[in-house]
Amino acid sequence: MSYWLLKTEPDEYSIDDIAKLDTFCWDEIRNYQARNFIRDQVSQGDLAFIYHSSCKQVGIAGVVEIITNGCIEQAQFNPQHAKFDPKSSQDKPKWYSFDIRFKQKFNQVIPLSWIKQQPELNDMVLIKQGRLSVQPVSEQQWQFITSRAK
Repeated sequence: MSYWLLKTEPDEYSIDDIAKLDTFCWDEIRNYQARNFIRDQVSQGDLAFIYHSSCKQVGIAGVVEIITNGCIEQAQFNPQHAKFDPKSSQDKPKWYSFDIRFKQKFNQVIPLSWIKQQPELNDMVLIKQGRLSVQPVSEQQWQFITSRAK
């Protein structure tokens, strides 16, 4: 099992929005490094933190389970879709997505300010490369964060 952190702006999709749905497609990622993680490493059964960004309470809001492996995102082929990519084709797709299912909402958001203060988390991709929308989390980082999120 691998662990991930998925960034979202809660005005678009929050942990509460995800909780209301049975499954949710994590798509429209347009960063090549994040795409490579989705295409090559994200797997059914992995767990991920939902991280709220660009809001009042920036931080980790809860946990989801990844319920599909990375697969070809269909929006890239639709000329009417905002994320249409004319350079992408069925033969050579550029973008990938996966489905998630809500598992847990934390009682309180674990703030980015707290995360940055923890020496155990200094090597997190979140700290080193903050803007990446799909990023790996080590098992040790996962355990440390979840132990705080009672």
